Amino acid sequence: MTGPGVPGQGAAPGQGATPSAASAPARSGLARIPWQALLLAAGGIWGCSFLFMKLGLQSFTPIQVGFGRLAIGAATLLVLCRVTGTRLPRGPIWRHLAVTGLLFGSIPFVLFAYGETRVSSILAGIINAATPLTTLAMTLVAFREERPTRIQIAGLLVGFSGILVVLGAWNGIGGGELPGVLACVGAIACYGIAYPYSRRHVVPAGLGPLAIATGQVVMSAALLVPVAAGELLLGGGTIRFPIATDTAIGMLALGALGSGVAYALNTQVIAEAGAAVASSVTYVTPFVAVVAGVLFLAEPVSANEPAGALVVLLGVAIAQGRVRLPRRAPASAAT
Repeated sequence: MTGPGVPGQGAAPGQGATPSAASAPARSGLARIPWQALLLAAGGIWGCSFLFMKLGLQSFTPIQVGFGRLAIGAATLLVLCRVTGTRLPRGPIWRHLAVTGLLFGSIPFVLFAYGETRVSSILAGIINAATPLTTLAMTLVAFREERPTRIQIAGLLVGFSGILVVLGAWNGIGGGELPGVLACVGAIACYGIAYPYSRRHVVPAGLGPLAIATGQVVMSAALLVPVAAGELLLGGGTIRFPIATDTAIGMLALGALGSGVAYALNTQVIAEAGAAVASSVTYVTPFVAVVAGVLFLAEPVSANEPAGALVVLLGVAIAQGRVRLPRRAPASAAT
């Protein structure tokens, strides 16, 4: 995600913690569309975000891609708030939105963009699918809000072993790819910290998901303004002209759709089906990223990448309790 969506789901790629469905907007124009279709649309948009980033990098630096998508996304969400009558947050909550904006948008979006200068959009999309695993790991290790269960530990082990399969660790990681891989892993580590932070400091405010998402993206863009300006002033942010049509379309889609419309779609899914169901978008995005990379960028796919992606998603499913492991039979029953 890179699709950080509405804060609070805790499982979808790039999304933050969300309030309960009851606090979401009750009905909207999207309510006439089945939530299953909205879920697939959001997953498709976030899956294509990695393709859009590749297109943007043809003319812009990673910092410019990250800032550009956030600026366009913020404008889109502000329009959506205006249309739906959603009020922006007020008061001290903006301090916490600044933190989640930094961790959900400013840092990871730049890291993913940099990562894609070294690795394929396919590999970046698959690594992003491990976001729920880093979220669980950070919650258990750093925030210690709950004690790890046997199932959660099993899910983490399976999921992270899947990443090793994706990378083809037995062959070693090429020196040119390693910085890109580390950047993508750093991005989902930011998501992993942001989720529990959002659940602790943002969700209790009781704001609607669209209001939180808008405030978060606005802060993400604002925090990157001095960074993007500094890059330009120091001469490191030269834009490569002429800007191709597909590059312009990619940046507009990345911002308006990936950091804008997809939030609204996901918000409606949460309102109708709940956050747990909405989090299943995690299983859609990596496959869309693979298909988009192959069809539109002609990126090669090694057999270990889709195989490893399936292992990663299996680990996510186990950690989330969607797949039940066999329980140990009591000693008396075994006897």
